Amino acid sequence: MYAILLALHSLIRWLVLASLIFALYRAYRGWLSNGLYTRTDHYARLAAATSAHLQLVLGVWLYFISPIVSYFLHNFSTAVRERGIRFFGMEHVTVMLIAITLITIGSAKAKRRQTDKEKFRTMAIWFSIGLLLILTSIPWSFSPLVSRPNFRSF
Repeated sequence: MYAILLALHSLIRWLVLASLIFALYRAYRGWLSNGLYTRTDHYARLAAATSAHLQLVLGVWLYFISPIVSYFLHNFSTAVRERGIRFFGMEHVTVMLIAITLITIGSAKAKRRQTDKEKFRTMAIWFSIGLLLILTSIPWSFSPLVSRPNFRSF
C-alpha cells in the first residue's frame, strides 16, 4: 500500500503543478489585460484547488503510514538532526499544508470577488505564493538537500 500511495503522490504532483501554472497563466493574463473572467478561468481555479486537495489527502494518508515519518515520530530527538528524516517528518508536511491553505483561501476569495479584475488579482497573488512554497518543498531529483526521483513507478 505504501509503495502505491508514494507513486500516486509523486504522479499527482505533476497534475497539481500543471493546473496551478495554467490557473496562474489565466489569472495574470486576465489581471494584466483587464480580461473577462470566463468559465475557463473558473474551471482553472477549481482544478488547481481540487488537485491540491487531492494531493493533500494522499499526502496525509502517506504521512501516517510512512516508515520515515514513523521513525521520525518515535525517535524525535535523534531524527530531528537527520536532514532527510526531518524534511519528510516535519518540513515537507508543514510547508505543503501552508501552501494548500493559501491556495484554498485564494480560491475562495477569488470566487467571492465582485469584479473580474479583483478575481484575477486575488487568484494570481494567492496561487503564486502557494506555488512558490510548493516548489521549495518538493524533493526534486536535483535538490542538494533531499532528493527523490521525479517519477516513481507503480
